[in-house]
Amino acid sequence: MKPWTQNGSAHLTGNERDPVIIIGAGASGMMAACAAAGEGARVLVLEKNEKPGKKIYITGKGRCNFTNLCDTEDFFTNVPRNASFLYSSVYSFDAHAARDWFEAHGVRTKEERGQRAFPISDHASDITRCLVQEMKRLGAELWLNTEVKELLFSSAQHGEVLGVRLADGRKLKTRCVIVATGGLSYPSTGSTGDGYRFARSAGHQVSRLSPSLVPFNAAEEDVMQMQGLSLKNVTFTVEGKKRHLFQELGELMFTHFGVTGPLILKASALVQDEIAKGPLRAWIDLKPALTVQKLDARILREFEGSQNRSVRNAIRGLYPSKMVPVILKRSGIDPDLPVHEMTASARKQLIGHTKQFALTLTSLRGFHEAVITRGGVDVRQIDPGTMESKLVKGLYFTGEVLDVDAFTGGFNLQVAWSTGRAAGEAGGREYGL
Repeated sequence: MKPWTQNGSAHLTGNERDPVIIIGAGASGMMAACAAAGEGARVLVLEKNEKPGKKIYITGKGRCNFTNLCDTEDFFTNVPRNASFLYSSVYSFDAHAARDWFEAHGVRTKEERGQRAFPISDHASDITRCLVQEMKRLGAELWLNTEVKELLFSSAQHGEVLGVRLADGRKLKTRCVIVATGGLSYPSTGSTGDGYRFARSAGHQVSRLSPSLVPFNAAEEDVMQMQGLSLKNVTFTVEGKKRHLFQELGELMFTHFGVTGPLILKASALVQDEIAKGPLRAWIDLKPALTVQKLDARILREFEGSQNRSVRNAIRGLYPSKMVPVILKRSGIDPDLPVHEMTASARKQLIGHTKQFALTLTSLRGFHEAVITRGGVDVRQIDPGTMESKLVKGLYFTGEVLDVDAFTGGFNLQVAWSTGRAAGEAGGREYGL
């Protein structure tokens, strides 16, 4: 086995076993490398960045929510697209197996709200370091600053993999390539869509690509006045032509362009097709625990003993300070109006805007803010048990490059671990000896 290297300076000769070549040292790529090397294969990981795991470092705001410890059956309800494709790989290596794997390799972990799992240190670097150390222990090679430009096949009809051509012109021979390049989200981490180009060159279909788990732009100017305001325990609803496209309780935040936060990111994964056709109506129920009647009674209690105060001051106990001028303006109420002059009609307007604080969602933000990419390599052309192409022998696809996406909460990284491990084990067994 060639010594560990991180500079791509080593050369492969005809006297050595062909390696399993993995393109991309992200989550799924490094897990695939560990799995393939664990099967006894010679493994070479090619990464165009200057360090591995760049996207891992920014997940969970740098803390790395690396999986979700819900029941495996519940996992699939958090995968809105092509969940059934993942049955084999996830049941073979589920969230609890992933947590056990990291614990066994030196990462102490903890479980937080929503069954999200993190390193106990709150440092994403622990996850990357663990994977790199295991790759090194197993003898896998990592070449950094090494960009793959092209896959090489046995014939014009593709047939089987023969190797890869690098950006510097070198050709590396192999019978097995695992494409783990990620998608298009956060392009600063190196996710620039190379995997989709490789897939198309092999004859694969790639579905429409769009940003997902991403904030929304909104049309209303008063939303921007509340920039930085977070709301918890509110209900966010997105309306379609005939039904609610999304409705859920949770947390969101106003920004200088619209709205973001956990509720918003989840909604973005479910309204992609509709918002592509035009703006969508949405609203926030600011007091979902209160009926209209109970909210009216609550407002009247706030007004008791405040008859000579302004409405602006009297309702400060009901709304965040940044929202007070906005909701009063929407309700058509003069902020300086004395409480004793407040009419039942005006109170009805205030209640209406509290229960349905309206937004017009004009579009999704771009890939530079998206957690993941929606769309990818058509999974009907991929073996779900091994991640091997059904079109080209020896070609595998893992992680975000596949047309599979999940909600926030650690589910997408679990997809990376499960599919990466499946591809690595299968490729390592088939081509490692």
